[in-house]
Amino acid sequence: AVCNSYRIPCKDPPDKLFTVHGLWPSNWNGYDPIYCKQTNLDANKIAYLQAQLDIIWPNVYNRSDNVGFWSRQWEKHGICGSTTIHDDVNYFETVINMYIAQKQNVSEILSKAKIEPEGKNRTRVEIIKAIRNGTNGKR
Repeated sequence: AVCNSYRIPCKDPPDKLFTVHGLWPSNWNGYDPIYCKQTNLDANKIAYLQAQLDIIWPNVYNRSDNVGFWSRQWEKHGICGSTTIHDDVNYFETVINMYIAQKQNVSEILSKAKIEPEGKNRTRVEIIKAIRNGTNGKR
């Protein structure tokens, strides 16, 4: 979807897998907060998570810069989830946990609803309904 929605073309063929678009934790109501506090990602601290993140949360514009992409996500959005999100490691562990352990794997949920990444247009209502059904009503 990202590859078809923006003017910047993706640099490689899309995988037949829905991947994480982002995790924007917030303690606010209303618009998603961004750049809540000055921070930098220490890539060495998340190196042990990289293999999983490469699969579930790739930089679809440049697969050779996943770490740079994740760093920007942490600095722009992740830090805004403190105190619930304790630090950068907890942020990325939360993404993995939501995708794998908590079965909030959107690819799997949509596949069960017969919605596959095959280039077919779907309505927003169809997608929302499938996700809500697959997550016990979560939004």
